[in-house]
Amino acid sequence: MHQHPKIRRNLALMVHVYTAMGLLTGFLAIAWISSGQYRAAFLALFASVVIDATDGTLARAVDVRRYTPWINGRKLDDIVDYLNYTLAPIFLIWHAHWTPEPRALWCSIPLVTSAFAFVHEGAKEEDAGFFRGFPSYWNIVAFYIALLDTPNPWVVGIILGLLGLLSILPVRFVYPNRPPCWKFFFLGGACLWGLLLLAMLIVYPDVPNWLVGVSYIYPVLYGASSIYLDWRQRRQESTATSA
Repeated sequence: MHQHPKIRRNLALMVHVYTAMGLLTGFLAIAWISSGQYRAAFLALFASVVIDATDGTLARAVDVRRYTPWINGRKLDDIVDYLNYTLAPIFLIWHAHWTPEPRALWCSIPLVTSAFAFVHEGAKEEDAGFFRGFPSYWNIVAFYIALLDTPNPWVVGIILGLLGLLSILPVRFVYPNRPPCWKFFFLGGACLWGLLLLAMLIVYPDVPNWLVGVSYIYPVLYGASSIYLDWRQRRQESTATSA
């Protein structure tokens, strides 16, 4: 009986270590970017997504808040996420010369706006099932830019600017792990899309055009569904307030 709390505490600590392993994948991604090994870097970032997609479920299963109350798992998760979803992919965009000069200025847009998005008190509305603003999926942005034969620097710069602005605007995108509804679509679609991206990474940079086209289906539907559900939620909140 006396061993049970210790076992649970050790399990909770192991989950935090598992989350922190995302720092290793992020570091490896940056190291491989520095040596021009973009495929290896994208694979490392993919591994970080797998960790991020699973550590929350593990954390709730072992009740980390109860058994490791001295560790702020949310803060750890945010540190790891900023590295893997923002810093590493933006560094890749900078390293690949995909933006106009001065590259550092263009890349500073998502770096700064995403930082403010991460520290916003309402960044994650987990109960409602939404992220506030563009959820800093810069790893996905970088990968799709990499799929282009010759990325236009000004187009890339505009994308960074628009999505950076969207990061700090009061718009909402569905939290795929905890969607407000249509769980089969968001969770099942995300898993299928993840497998599709992995298949693309395996053959990168020689990805067939048809495979790239198919891979656009989920993110387009995700974005459209997020806009609709955000609008519906706001209308319901407005109706409730008026009543």
